[in-house]
Amino acid sequence: MAAGSLQHRRDLALGLGAELFYDTPLEIVRGEGVYLYDSDGRRFVDMYNNVPCVGHANPAIVSAMAEQQATINVHSRYLHEGIVTFAERLAGLHHDGIESVVFSCSGTEANEVAIQMARVVTGHRGLVCTDAAYHGNSELVGSLTCVARAPSEIGEIRGFPFPERYRPVVDGPSEEELCQAYLDRVAAAIESLKREGAGFAALIMCPIFANEGLPEIPANFMSRATDLVHREGGLVIADEVQSGYARTGRWWGYQTTGFRPDIIVTGKPMGNGLPLAATAASKDFVDTFRANTDYFNTFSSSPLQAAVGMAVLDEIERLDLLTNAADVGGRLTSELKERVSLHPAIGDVRSYGLFIGVEMIKNNVNREPDAVSANLLSNHLKDRGFLVSYAGKFNNVLKIRPPLVFSQDNADDFLGAFDECMGEMSG
Repeated sequence: MAAGSLQHRRDLALGLGAELFYDTPLEIVRGEGVYLYDSDGRRFVDMYNNVPCVGHANPAIVSAMAEQQATINVHSRYLHEGIVTFAERLAGLHHDGIESVVFSCSGTEANEVAIQMARVVTGHRGLVCTDAAYHGNSELVGSLTCVARAPSEIGEIRGFPFPERYRPVVDGPSEEELCQAYLDRVAAAIESLKREGAGFAALIMCPIFANEGLPEIPANFMSRATDLVHREGGLVIADEVQSGYARTGRWWGYQTTGFRPDIIVTGKPMGNGLPLAATAASKDFVDTFRANTDYFNTFSSSPLQAAVGMAVLDEIERLDLLTNAADVGGRLTSELKERVSLHPAIGDVRSYGLFIGVEMIKNNVNREPDAVSANLLSNHLKDRGFLVSYAGKFNNVLKIRPPLVFSQDNADDFLGAFDECMGEMSG
């Protein structure tokens, strides 16, 4: 069927405005490893999806899913060894303050649980996030995104400028002074919540500020912000939906950026395509949450989620994907950094393991963001068989986030296509 006809049917069936990537959308029909195939049989290297973190159609995951579904899958009101073992294993991958887990089906749900948990534990409701955050799509969690599009004081939510060195909130200071400037913004947001009566429950952050564009964070900001939050009686929520599960070359983004969160949210890659998410914290926090909410989710804490979740962890370890993310991501980043001086349209290259951002700008004088070029480059790369997207506060940061099985050969092929595309755009 012609893509245009399918797109028309999609608009009727799903409603106008349901998002699609690229100026000419793709009809993807099959995946294997890092590759996706369209309806015409053309192969693309997937450099965007962290959901299939151990590869599309990974045989071990497919087998675990099929075997468990063929055996038993029920809701969480029965005892089942698998889900208990999975929760124990997942908690054991975190720092020693993380002991118990609340499972759900999406990052949005897991962040909702984290926020509710912080509120019942602290007795307060106020939340602080960055001015370019994304943590999900529900009314509550989605309101954290709206901070970027509205005044920074929205009811029980306050925003602060995300910490970065590329476009610092103040000009010319030392790194220590810049760190303090951002901490002052966090402190002001907390004080505003307290002054207006909401009190302060939690600061929620992606440990690598993925949607903010992977900024280079002033040294010690994350640990000092955590200390500040604790002094003010709040909790720190680490949204690891994008930064976790070996993405940075370590299990968790908070290990990479150097802080110790109180509540940790994971999602997308946990099930390699099966809806699976989790909110992890101390047993006291989880017990308090359960006592105050009677939380239940029909499709979470299931034997199927446990079997697939365990298989994903097994594959990450069997394939040594932490090392692969660090090595391949590091080499690809180094190669892309060499291209900054060759192309005035590239302002900066930043990365954590196999998560890379290429900032597109109009000029180096004032570093004006160039969202048009980021979109154009994304489309050109698609035409050459490489699927990426863009992110950042200004939608001008090329977002490279492939499955963790992405290889050095894949990276080399991508660099060739990247050079061709940059040559076309500059020519």
